[in-house]
Amino acid sequence: MATILLEIATPDKGEVYAKEINMLICRSVCGELGILPKHARLMTELLPHAMRIKEGGGETQLFVSGGFMEVTPEKITILADAAEAPDDIDVERARAAYKRAEERLAKKDSDIDIDRAEAALARAKARLLVKGVPIG
Repeated sequence: MATILLEIATPDKGEVYAKEINMLICRSVCGELGILPKHARLMTELLPHAMRIKEGGGETQLFVSGGFMEVTPEKITILADAAEAPDDIDVERARAAYKRAEERLAKKDSDIDIDRAEAALARAKARLLVKGVPIG
């Protein structure tokens, strides 16, 4: 089966992932995308989500907090604000962040930055999804 190189880097950790994969399923501002080898050129902004990586008959998930993705027929490059494998995710911290964000959004206070609270909720939800933890 054909493969495409996936490279993911963050400002804090540098390169966090570099492997030949069969398919990437990710969420961008354009919607959900499936990237296969020999994909058309593409640049897009990524949303916080649980990225799905298919390789060798298996599938893994990786948390990405947002960033940018460039696709060429031979390579996918992701520059992410943060990226974490399931083993790197602190479940209790993610649950606490989820709860805080929900509480902020429920207040409907004019002092609350709604966009920031919604972004925090999306990041926490994606981390919990990568870990396979029920949300709510």
